[in-house]
Amino acid sequence: QVRLVESGGGSVQAGGSLRLSCAVSGYTYGPYYMGWFRQAPGKEREEVAGLSRVGGRTYYADSVKGRFTISRDNDKFTVALQMNSLNPEDTAMYYCVAGSIWRVSDYWGQGTQVTVSS
Repeated sequence: QVRLVESGGGSVQAGGSLRLSCAVSGYTYGPYYMGWFRQAPGKEREEVAGLSRVGGRTYYADSVKGRFTISRDNDKFTVALQMNSLNPEDTAMYYCVAGSIWRVSDYWGQGTQVTVSS
């Protein structure tokens, strides 16, 4: 059974940084695609960033380019999202996702809340 567990959310002032982490279990070799989505109250879910297990494929939403960095440890089956220069518009529940096809999310974590105050 595949399981994703996020950690690292919290509250921070605008301009600050947070690092989210996600541990994946239940895979033999690790998922090809791992990424992060977010959803704020009253807004549509947004794909924030993605990273492939091999080949170095990456995806970033325009709203986070230059501020967020996704990374993964294929040996430990973890993915991280380093978030810098946070602003109140980044406030949302952040979800870790994993899948066998690029940018197709087969599995979701429970989410971790990020709150940025002005």
